[in-house]
Amino acid sequence: MHVFVTGGSGLTGPTVVAELVAAGHTVTGLARSDTAAARLESLGATPHRGSLDDLDSLRGGAEAADGVLHMAFGGDFADPDDMMRRDRTAIETLGQALAHSGKPFVSTSGTLVMPAGRESTEQDAPDPAGIAGFRIPGERACLDFAAQGVRASVVRLAPTVHGPGDYGFIGKLVATARQTGVSAYVGDGGNRWPAVHRRDAAILFRLALEKAPAGSVLHGVAESGVPFRRIAETIARGLGLPTASLTPDEAAPHFHSPSLATFYGFDGPVSSAHTQQLLGWSPTHPTLLDDLEHGDYLTTPPAS
Repeated sequence: MHVFVTGGSGLTGPTVVAELVAAGHTVTGLARSDTAAARLESLGATPHRGSLDDLDSLRGGAEAADGVLHMAFGGDFADPDDMMRRDRTAIETLGQALAHSGKPFVSTSGTLVMPAGRESTEQDAPDPAGIAGFRIPGERACLDFAAQGVRASVVRLAPTVHGPGDYGFIGKLVATARQTGVSAYVGDGGNRWPAVHRRDAAILFRLALEKAPAGSVLHGVAESGVPFRRIAETIARGLGLPTASLTPDEAAPHFHSPSLATFYGFDGPVSSAHTQQLLGWSPTHPTLLDDLEHGDYLTTPPAS
């Protein structure tokens, strides 16, 4: 299969591209810079110059492919409406290029769209008023193409897609602990975070492209919910620091961002049982806490 990929040079994207190439697929990746193009070439993919705002480039990449994997998501988190608009417009452009073709179209969202406080499944409705509600219009835009002859599906990734070189939520958490001298959590730290290793996520994306039924909602989650206090304690132990419980008001300045403080205090366990059964996906790579203890999170010096 010739797959057009957006976001292939980001944090999770290179592992996904490598997985697709290793499985015998041909990959063309959207590249908005020379650095991104070189990264894609090093993985065995062909760069396709453009950006999420270059709709002609998106349309051309999709029309020339046998399937599309959309992982790119950008913008300013201070303006979620703009991020939502850009993502939905890109998805609509990609999907329209595949209409009535029967080709696969896999788009990416996150489990933070789900309701807080209980374990959600793939069949549960996302929460439009939740902390990641701005991702829901993109989900709907993709899934709507299932009624237009596209094998459309959505992968909701755990907030923690962990692995080497991670500069996402957990990478930022470790960096803050180093800077402040304390590994913190919000409240009693009992809130639960789903997690998945980057290599397991890559396999899921490949399986979704290869065989997810039209209209599928998939959860990229290997661990349904890791108590946040255990994450903070593992970081503290590895760095030789104390832990601390913060109130929500204290968390915002500590984490240098009200949004990060909200994310770190969110209780959002999620099941992937249906996804695993539907696609035969069986996560086998290290857990989040194993990765924290034995990976590069606590051994790699912070970037200068």
